Amino acid sequence: MHASLALLLELGIVLVVLSVLGSVARWLAIPAIPLYLLAGLALGDGGFVSVPEANGFVRTGASIGVVLLLLTLGLEFTTEEFAGSARRHVPSAAVDLVSNAVPGLVAGLLLGLDLVGVLALAGATWVSSSGIVSRLLSDLRRLGNRETPSVLAVLVIEDFAMAVYLPLLAVLGSGGTWWQALIGITLAVTVVAAAFAGSHRWGGHVNRWLAHPDPEQLMLRVLGSTLVVAALAEMVHVSAAIGALLIGLTLTGENAVRAGAVLAPLRDLFAAAFFLSIGLMVRPADLVDALPVAAGLALAGVVTKILTGWYAARRDGTGRRARLRAGTALIARGEFSIVVVTVAGSSEPVLASTVVAYTLLLAVAGPLLARYLPVLAGRYRPGRTARADSTLAVRPGW
Repeated sequence: MHASLALLLELGIVLVVLSVLGSVARWLAIPAIPLYLLAGLALGDGGFVSVPEANGFVRTGASIGVVLLLLTLGLEFTTEEFAGSARRHVPSAAVDLVSNAVPGLVAGLLLGLDLVGVLALAGATWVSSSGIVSRLLSDLRRLGNRETPSVLAVLVIEDFAMAVYLPLLAVLGSGGTWWQALIGITLAVTVVAAAFAGSHRWGGHVNRWLAHPDPEQLMLRVLGSTLVVAALAEMVHVSAAIGALLIGLTLTGENAVRAGAVLAPLRDLFAAAFFLSIGLMVRPADLVDALPVAAGLALAGVVTKILTGWYAARRDGTGRRARLRAGTALIARGEFSIVVVTVAGSSEPVLASTVVAYTLLLAVAGPLLARYLPVLAGRYRPGRTARADSTLAVRPGW
């Protein structure tokens, strides 16, 4: 009874704090994500206030939050649209891998990490946060922008690549053999390919089964199916985000609109838990020594992700500001970077502290840069007045 009382009290306080921070963010006209992350830092182990009873709920809610964020992102597109965009952006994925993994690879070698540590740091600097980026696109009202399909393609191809990367890293981290890694990779890739083929072939049947005129039934069917598919994806070392995205892509037309409406409050609640949980993972005292290296990697990460997004959006024929919006949207790192360190199981303490500090820096800076950098670039573009740029900012494709 006392534990329940403490849980209710702590959770209530956390939600009130998040509500206040959300209001402050709206008043400042900035995304709420950085404030939620800093709140987690303040409420975690070694922060100003500890909420041990609420931690379990927040961590569980964080997993659901990522699933709901990718589900609602998938509702904005169809399987055909996504498949065409993904095929077109294979070169973008290659640019993404080379430009973003190399800084982590070089830093790992300079830090004297072992092979597993070097590969883990390269992965941490490579992959953007699907959860943060999808929420950011929604908050900034960019889901319908011309550059958004290119951003989604890069994110999802990264998630697919994890189906190869994570089993390999897990086997190497545990001292396994190459054939064990090969078996894990083959299984994961086969499951992903079969899932997408099935979604494309039988998506209409799934869409009809999930649809229901009653909002409560619609919410339960869609949410339950999404969690099951996400869990199955995790079983074969594929991101749960892929499973959630598949369900979102399957729902089309009026069903997608209604599902998005009934799931929006749940998405916002659990998404807040996800952003809070990233901050809760971090002990502020552990970050001090790692900050110089992490800050250098973060600066490189900002530049390389902007280049990645610029290249990807350019392939879709968008204008310069749209390319910059795509690049800044991809800056944030989050859940995958933390997962990479956990999967690697490395005994190198410098690896964990560097990745956590790096992730926190870009999880906070990414949304702010996505909000302001395209605006500032448009305002001070040579040969344009501020008035002209404000007009151009709302023209489709610019």
